[in-house]
Amino acid sequence: MGTIASSGSTTVTAKYSRFRRRLVLGLLALLLVVGAGVWFGVASRGDDAAPEVAAAEARLPDVEPAAPVLAALASEAPAPDAAVLTDELAPLLASPALGPGVEARVVDVASGEVLLDQDSDVPSTPASTAKLLTAVAALTTLGPDATLETTVVVGSAPGEVVLVGGGDPTLSRTVPSLTYPGAPTVVDLAAQVRSALPAGVQVTRVVVDNSLFEGPLTAAGWGPGDAPSSYAAPVTATAVDGARVRSGDLPRSGAPGTDAGTALAVALGVPDATVALGAAPQDAQTLGSVRSAPVARLVEQALSQSDNLLTESLARHVALARDLPATFEGSAEAVIDALTDAGLDVTGVSLSDGSGLSTTDRVPVELLTELLTGAADGTLADTSAVLSGLPVAGYDGTLFDRGDADPATAPGSVRAKTGTLLGVHGLAGTVVTAEGRLLVFGVVADGAPANGEAAEDALDAVASALAACGCR
Repeated sequence: MGTIASSGSTTVTAKYSRFRRRLVLGLLALLLVVGAGVWFGVASRGDDAAPEVAAAEARLPDVEPAAPVLAALASEAPAPDAAVLTDELAPLLASPALGPGVEARVVDVASGEVLLDQDSDVPSTPASTAKLLTAVAALTTLGPDATLETTVVVGSAPGEVVLVGGGDPTLSRTVPSLTYPGAPTVVDLAAQVRSALPAGVQVTRVVVDNSLFEGPLTAAGWGPGDAPSSYAAPVTATAVDGARVRSGDLPRSGAPGTDAGTALAVALGVPDATVALGAAPQDAQTLGSVRSAPVARLVEQALSQSDNLLTESLARHVALARDLPATFEGSAEAVIDALTDAGLDVTGVSLSDGSGLSTTDRVPVELLTELLTGAADGTLADTSAVLSGLPVAGYDGTLFDRGDADPATAPGSVRAKTGTLLGVHGLAGTVVTAEGRLLVFGVVADGAPANGEAAEDALDAVASALAACGCR
């Protein structure tokens, strides 16, 4: 990402070392004082007298208040001048690597002032920056603390159990999950099932109920090679490890539900049991259940790793919560309705999915920056996970390799959601300027030439210029 200015932070290790030395010296002094008092009180009396311990007065050393690990932004940090910032970014936004259709916007969070606007009201293909819309919709509709439940119930035939998908693709084969920290595990679910089954009952058949989600398994605008692939899978209500073929690997399965049933059979100790798709009997007895990490954590994971299946699952739950069909169309409508209810302007928004994988999606950059600004200044309630889920340039997520190794320009100033499709490259997030001012920015180039690496470099140059900006 070129040179990214450091946000400047206090060195916690040095302060902790000083505190520890003071504490150790103080405790040693206390022990010496108490020890001397005890010795004096005993030694000063005759052998026939009962020993008395003299009370020693001691006082712990004064300890300085600990400084915050993450210091707040300075309230007096100067805002960039809009004209100077525009002049700085104009040649970067005009890079041939980004092509002719570049929409961009920069907003000063503290004042709400728009510092740069280049066709930001024009709907463009958002690619994965569209995940920001689904993230806000999930947080405001479901709530940050909501969880997704997966259950196992008694089947309709002897020896049959039914895995009822609750739309949580983070359910893990391994303990702990190799992909989703905090995820529920099939092992836990299987242990509950074994405890709940009557003694002597052997599971011979596992049925997987995917009925929570409806409609086609892929969306309009998805390519024939998108599901399964290394980044997407058919959207079903039941999956393990994000529909990965193997835990921790990238390749996704074309049959996520069946894979989940097989994983349960293995965990139950009956790997040869029959696995089939079907429906749970009405009012069947529950044998076990597990719940996902909170929605706030799921949003962070979906944004950081640009997880298409997890994002689509969250969109389906938004649809269910709003009494709409749990389909691609229903979830798209639900996300737009949720943003409207949150007070955001959705003019020009058109969605075919929740993840941005569809080439038919359209979102103005203005909306991307509006929702990010609302999350940053607190006016968009319950959406802080949108910011904490943004990849950090040069450190993690989909920006882990888009920074440099210069210690003087440590990662952390630029945090942004990436978006990549053929001919589409986007970046939308936050940046702390060299003078400590928090800005929100969004840039989408949906007419970029085929050279994706050059386009990413051009976007990184824009973000780096913002991070280094004094612009006054």
